[in-house]
Amino acid sequence: MKALFKPAAAPGLELTERPEPTVGAADVLVRVLRTGICGTDLHIEQWDAWAAGAVNAPLVPGHEFCGEVVEVGPAVRDVRVGDLVSGEGHVVCGTCRNCRAGRRHLCIRTSSVGVDRDGAFAEYVALPESNVWVHAAPTDGAGIDPDLGAIFDPFGNAVHTALSFPLVGEDVLITGAGPIGLMAAAVARHVGARFVVVTDVSPYRLDLARRMGVDLALDVSRDSIATTQHTLGMVEGFDVALEMSGHPSALPDVIANLNHGGRIAMLGLPSAPIEIDWARVVTHMITIKGIYGREMFETWYAMSAMLRSGLDIGAVITHRFPAGDWAEAFATARGARCGKVVLDWTEV
Repeated sequence: MKALFKPAAAPGLELTERPEPTVGAADVLVRVLRTGICGTDLHIEQWDAWAAGAVNAPLVPGHEFCGEVVEVGPAVRDVRVGDLVSGEGHVVCGTCRNCRAGRRHLCIRTSSVGVDRDGAFAEYVALPESNVWVHAAPTDGAGIDPDLGAIFDPFGNAVHTALSFPLVGEDVLITGAGPIGLMAAAVARHVGARFVVVTDVSPYRLDLARRMGVDLALDVSRDSIATTQHTLGMVEGFDVALEMSGHPSALPDVIANLNHGGRIAMLGLPSAPIEIDWARVVTHMITIKGIYGREMFETWYAMSAMLRSGLDIGAVITHRFPAGDWAEAFATARGARCGKVVLDWTEV
């Protein structure tokens, strides 16, 4: 099969021939139709310090995908050949305390597709049936768009983060207008937030946030978050914040603009140490919750339910490339003038 391959612990990828994955008794083989490019994939391609410490090359990267099931192992019960599926990229052990308690997203032995094991930047990918999400059969003659199915993984990050705290009637601040921040903004609006404010420094992404229906998109290189409170007529600060950027200045700014009892869901990985006013966290009784991945599989049910009830996140996909043009696609994803970038594996 054709695959985008990391042959050694060094910068770069190559589109080459690789053996098709083997299918174990409880595994499912998927013919990949679309993949999304994630920040993790950019790190692996560049081979930065994080990748060098976290990834064992050789490896096929890629963990955001949608495809068609072409083979199932003899122990597979519910997934069938022909199903259109996406995949939960965190393969868990099933035996640690959290797994046994039903908190699989907290597994201490998580193996990540495309990081710890071969991933989906290929014509075929294999994974356990327990990690396969079957998209509901169409009732009106049209199933889910494979492009959209390919971004269920990051969409799940957005949903997990956004739904960590009740949002109905709340004023929500989202720092970082990358694809996950944009999808989180759409979720917050869909579930009934009062005001949704998104911050960034990219004019392109701030404009995309406005097109996706936020109340205010703020360029924090020019204006302070505090100005948005006056603009919107707020008097007590934001109730909920979703920190998506990882920028060292974002979390202190968030804390400074929260109401007493404010809550922060933090998905962005810090790019440098962050200095926090811990006295304010204590005296304002602020809650900070770390988010990683998705809840298995409550988040997936929430994603599907919201899409079926009218949530539209399609605008977040701004660029589509044949898989054969992967280098141009990666260069686009690395810039700030894009939302989500999708590769089409039917055109290699």
